[in-house]
Amino acid sequence: MKNYKFTINDNKYSVDIVDIEDQVATVEVNGTSYQVELDIETPKPVSAHKTVVKLAAAPTPHAAHVATKVSQAAAAPSGGSFIKSPLPGVVLDLYVKVGDDVKPGQHVLMLEAMKMENNIDADKEGKVKEVRVKKGDSVMEGDILIVIG
Repeated sequence: MKNYKFTINDNKYSVDIVDIEDQVATVEVNGTSYQVELDIETPKPVSAHKTVVKLAAAPTPHAAHVATKVSQAAAAPSGGSFIKSPLPGVVLDLYVKVGDDVKPGQHVLMLEAMKMENNIDADKEGKVKEVRVKKGDSVMEGDILIVIG
């Protein structure tokens, strides 16, 4: 397993490449597992013994040429709805905990993204079943942050 450290927009990411099969890589970004589709260009020899293949571990605005498919369905509980991260960022504050009742439009956490603070709101009424992040966590677009039942 290879480990890489990235800093993207002042956010730190630890990326472990677990497995690569065909054009799909299994990677862990800050402990969260993803299936990433690789956009592999034709390898060009750098020397007689090396080949360079471009690979992006996480989607960023600057790496739009890499198509990614994030699959968290296997990690998602069967019931409830999910509050997902609308963009990559860092969790600044959590306003709810497991067992809290929430209403649509209620702020559940604060996410810093692109140097801006973004309130993330509940989209339905229910009880918080699971909080999958904590203050200071880096999250990717589409990550499940909170499960509401």
